[in-house]
Amino acid sequence: MNAINDLSIWQVMLAYVFVLVVLAITSIRGIGREKEILISSVRMTIQLVLTGYVLVYVFANPSPLLTALIIVLMECFAIYTVFNRFKGRLSKKLKITIALSMLVGTLACLLYFLFIVVRIDPWYDPQYFIPIAGMMVGNSMTGIALGVKSLIDGMSIQRNLVEEALILGATPQFAMTSIVNNTFEAAIMPTINSMLGMGIIFLPGMMTGQILSGTSPATAVNYQIAIMLGIMGSVAITVILMLQLGYRSFFNEEDQLV
Repeated sequence: MNAINDLSIWQVMLAYVFVLVVLAITSIRGIGREKEILISSVRMTIQLVLTGYVLVYVFANPSPLLTALIIVLMECFAIYTVFNRFKGRLSKKLKITIALSMLVGTLACLLYFLFIVVRIDPWYDPQYFIPIAGMMVGNSMTGIALGVKSLIDGMSIQRNLVEEALILGATPQFAMTSIVNNTFEAAIMPTINSMLGMGIIFLPGMMTGQILSGTSPATAVNYQIAIMLGIMGSVAITVILMLQLGYRSFFNEEDQLV
């Protein structure tokens, strides 16, 4: 395998031509998203540069405390991002449910994947723990965000149907079945669609990175298959936990809609 070609700072700067292209398109079309594009590009650059320096230190000085701290920060930021996206629209009960679902769903899948599937040694090896945790937490955060949006929209649109079902004697769980099922489908579908196109339409990021670093394509494929299955499981478990616990936040103790 050939060694990876290092990119100089000037070569990276050349990639910002794509930002200028997007800015030109949005400006010419009058879309008005130039500020958001600039902020997101600058923020991404700063965050990744800082993350790079942090990871260099963490990888050179592996520590269970540092690894655990980074995972906690990932989880907290993911939960905060979901809360911030739906500011003013989430009840206290639903916020607790979202946080609990994120923590239980992602950590359970992450620990199973690393200790049972990959079998890392030492157990806190940041080279595996951090990037795989990032992929699982990030995708689960997206799934939760889609699920919360679909759940809130579903309750808004189908509130009358839920009330009618309750009047006819249905339990809250039965009355919410259609909304919960549709929400789960909406949240998990992006992951499924991504899996459908892998290997034919595109090569996923993790596999591409491994190949560029000189890893055998066969090894890269094995890791990509395993991590995508892990991501699918993490998203599914996180979302279904949120839904099974979260639908109750729309009802009071007397099973009445609030």
